[in-house]
Amino acid sequence: MLVRLIAIALFVLLTACSGGVEPSNKLVQQAIALQLEQTQQQLSQQLGVHLQGIEVEHVAVTQRELLQIHSLPVSHVRGTYNLTLKLPRKVTQKQNSFDVYLQRQQEGKTWRLLIPQAGKDKSITWLSYLIR
Repeated sequence: MLVRLIAIALFVLLTACSGGVEPSNKLVQQAIALQLEQTQQQLSQQLGVHLQGIEVEHVAVTQRELLQIHSLPVSHVRGTYNLTLKLPRKVTQKQNSFDVYLQRQQEGKTWRLLIPQAGKDKSITWLSYLIR
């Protein structure tokens, strides 16, 4: 009985201390869409067509890892998603892989998508986008 109470107390304490660092699946879906939007213009030019929109669905998270970047906790999330490109006709791709870095801001109200960029000296800098 005592062991069970201690286990419950530890669970509650750990859950409270995490501060909701784990992003929801909906937030991960929004981050994937934002990351795709950042490359959409480039993709449109390469394909020679105008993309009328993108739709991210069926996000399946397979791995979560907690990191620290710039002294703030970052959730590194991997998995798969289905993508529908709205061209003159709809094109759907299934089981696309994703790899996103999500950082909750210090005030805890907003999240940012971090995209690593390799520098000329092989150092990593991070582009940061507010997830709305």
